[in-house]
Amino acid sequence: MKISQADIIMVPGYTNSDADHWQSRWQNQMKTARRVDQEDWLKPVVEDWTANLIAAVSEATAPVVLIAHSLGGQVVAQAIAGMEDSQLSTIRGAFIVAPPDVENPSLRPRHLMTFGPYRREPFPFPSVVVASQNDPFCSIETAAEMALAWGSKFVDARESGHINSDSGHGPWPDGLMVFANFMKNLKA
Repeated sequence: MKISQADIIMVPGYTNSDADHWQSRWQNQMKTARRVDQEDWLKPVVEDWTANLIAAVSEATAPVVLIAHSLGGQVVAQAIAGMEDSQLSTIRGAFIVAPPDVENPSLRPRHLMTFGPYRREPFPFPSVVVASQNDPFCSIETAAEMALAWGSKFVDARESGHINSDSGHGPWPDGLMVFANFMKNLKA
């Protein structure tokens, strides 16, 4: 599938993705990309955030590909349970980067744990989980367990921190190559 054939929906995490973040940069480069807007980026409410993603999927006019970062990955996982079959059938795939461990009691801020426990059923569409060996919000082992539970391909990004602008991942060309390969294998 080509990017131009898809409605690319960006699903940022807690605090949103700043202008230097790879997710924002990719959105600016992809003509068919748009972002799920949240009312309050600093006080995420699982019901509101998942409802906004479900609404964005419902508004799509082409097959959907989700690109989620951090808490956005948990939003994707939680939203699946609230979607109708007609909405799920429009999603061709999900590219999830650095999902946090929402079951870890030491996770801060603590209200992020309201997005847990993380889903333990396979996604009804292809997916990839990219995680780092030194992400402060999730161990590589837990990220691999999530990927296995979700039926996702797992990609070890080595020591990449939280894979955001703070960890030096502005344009993130390595991630773009993984995403391009993922897109190549999706059916329009």
